[in-house]
Amino acid sequence: MTDSVLGLLPSDFPDIDDSAFHNTGERSLILAGGCFWCTEAVYRQLDGVMDVISGYAGGEAQNANYEAVCTGTTRHAEAIRISYNSALIGPATLLKVFFGIAHDPTQLNRQGNDTGTQYRSAVFWQDEQERELAEDYIARLEQAGAFKRPIVTTLEPLDIFYPAEDYHQDYAARNPNQPYIAAVAQPKVAKVHHYYKNRLKKDI
Repeated sequence: MTDSVLGLLPSDFPDIDDSAFHNTGERSLILAGGCFWCTEAVYRQLDGVMDVISGYAGGEAQNANYEAVCTGTTRHAEAIRISYNSALIGPATLLKVFFGIAHDPTQLNRQGNDTGTQYRSAVFWQDEQERELAEDYIARLEQAGAFKRPIVTTLEPLDIFYPAEDYHQDYAARNPNQPYIAAVAQPKVAKVHHYYKNRLKKDI
């Protein structure tokens, strides 16, 4: 995401009350924001995030594979499943990073040069509590003027999350010199280090 689309700095994005989620054990949040290599890389460094799995959401099992999803005809989105310790981090922080750094929620069915519905911006909610939190946060962002263009992120009920092929997992960390990773993922990781330095894991 280019800074030109932002109406506020990521550090100035509004907060929202997610206390109902606190201290409720291990939880997960499913987010889609373009290429899963890049969104996965953003979240792995945050304290409280236990694991991040790249995968597919929004389609059927029989074509939940990279070759099929890349056609843009399967209804899947490239997504990540963030497993987190709710005693250390909450979904509001994860959403704040999602909208402020991980992707551009004002681009419809694309992220930069990656085009197609598989690159759509979406929150795949797992229950009404999660749906309401995401809906309220998007409304808060719009009210605060966080972006210079309208947010087009969809809220979609999660049916099943399908983990992607093994070679996609932790791709950015294993391939730091790959041109796409260097150009797209690494600047996002750097922004997390800048804006969320107090939320990083101790070994980062």
